Amino acid sequence: MVSHLFFYQLVLVALVWLCVMLQWVWPSDSVAACLTTLEPPPPRRKRRREPKPFVGLTTKPHCDACEHAGGLRPPAPSAPPPRIIPTRGRRRQVDTAMHFCPNLDCAYRGWVGWGNLRANGHPNGGPWRQLLCVVCRRYFLETLGTLLHGKRTSVDLIVRVIACLAEGLGIRGTARVFEVAPNTVLQWLVEAAEQLRAFSQHFLHDVWVRQVQLDEVFALLSAVRDGEVSAAEAIERLERSPQWVWAAMDPESKLLLAIDVGKRTLAMAQRGVHQVVQVLAPDCAPWFLTDGFREYLTALLTHYGQWVQPPRRRAHGPAPKPRWMPRPQLLYAQVVKTVRRRRLVRVRPRVVFGTLEAVNAVLAPLGCQINTAFIERLNLSMRQHVAAVGRRVTTLCKGEDGLRQQLALYHVYYNFCLPHASVRQPLPQPVPTNGTGTATQWRPCPPTMAAGLTNRVWTLREVLMFRVPPWPQPQQL
Repeated sequence: MVSHLFFYQLVLVALVWLCVMLQWVWPSDSVAACLTTLEPPPPRRKRRREPKPFVGLTTKPHCDACEHAGGLRPPAPSAPPPRIIPTRGRRRQVDTAMHFCPNLDCAYRGWVGWGNLRANGHPNGGPWRQLLCVVCRRYFLETLGTLLHGKRTSVDLIVRVIACLAEGLGIRGTARVFEVAPNTVLQWLVEAAEQLRAFSQHFLHDVWVRQVQLDEVFALLSAVRDGEVSAAEAIERLERSPQWVWAAMDPESKLLLAIDVGKRTLAMAQRGVHQVVQVLAPDCAPWFLTDGFREYLTALLTHYGQWVQPPRRRAHGPAPKPRWMPRPQLLYAQVVKTVRRRRLVRVRPRVVFGTLEAVNAVLAPLGCQINTAFIERLNLSMRQHVAAVGRRVTTLCKGEDGLRQQLALYHVYYNFCLPHASVRQPLPQPVPTNGTGTATQWRPCPPTMAAGLTNRVWTLREVLMFRVPPWPQPQQL
């Protein structure tokens, strides 16, 4: 049997041999080693802090929305019919100025408040009034062309169901509260979305604003979560081509100018900016503010650019090619955010088009700085009122169409029916309450009222009963 001392001696011999080998391999020139260690590192390459001037593009960027922009709403006829002013009989007691004749063969078709309509009572004791066009002698109900037309269900029930959806309750939750089938609630939402899109388009046009903030919010669809696609496809869809909710607002009046759903690509940025341009006045060029998404630059340059001939640098040779440059009145800034390990570590503003002095001149009367706080607050309100874009919820939509329908409802409800505390208006005289409470000193004001587009706070019932005319009217309703 081998003794333990033999193993100890063997380990000691191995350690001595290792020390000898290290001494032989290690460089013996200590001075050279010191010089190598003390050699200064190469200087770091300094990053250029000043942004490079924009030299322009040789071709105008392409926008699909601009090519298919025509035909959204037919223009009004050039020669409207004469107004009808009744001169005989007693004064009419029922106001029909918000309605128009739907008959295609009538000369007064589509003209609102032209005096050709007359109330004709309630047929068969029904809840809706019948209207008569004195020109073509056609009868129609006042709910024609709205969600409430032809419905046997109570109007109050339909309005309350749509109101619950607008306040953020899911479709199945709303169906359980009002004891209605989920498919019925979904059908009412689909029909209301079509009417509400036309309602927003009728009022939101030729808007004057001084600044616009744009942002996008991630939206997850339940088709990815429920296993309809594989895990690898789901990861690829979430990383490369997720669905995003694009929004644009006016920070002063809190008006939601446009809202859409799509991927985070250049084509979607072009469509979002195109929708904003359609809402604004033709000669309105506000100050734009976005996050660091670089596709916004191309989209804004497409809709607010012009051809500029650069000066010649040499006396001989061909002339330089024209460049697509931003308009002189265009101001555009970005808020670049740096995130590390899911934590925001840095926020840096950057002026892309224009100068910092021009941007500060716009912000000076408002008393604010370059930031996207207003659009970020709108994103929070959107997640609270749209059940499909909430965080960690079970009310996700199956596809884009369902999400678009809920966003169309939110767009109208936020702009017309939801008073905003920051844009409320003081009353000339405080209104005392019936009890012992404090007198009312403020008038509730929605964003459209603050922007001067309407003169009151709309109720959801009034919105659902509004008949949208087929073309823009020459007078303010």
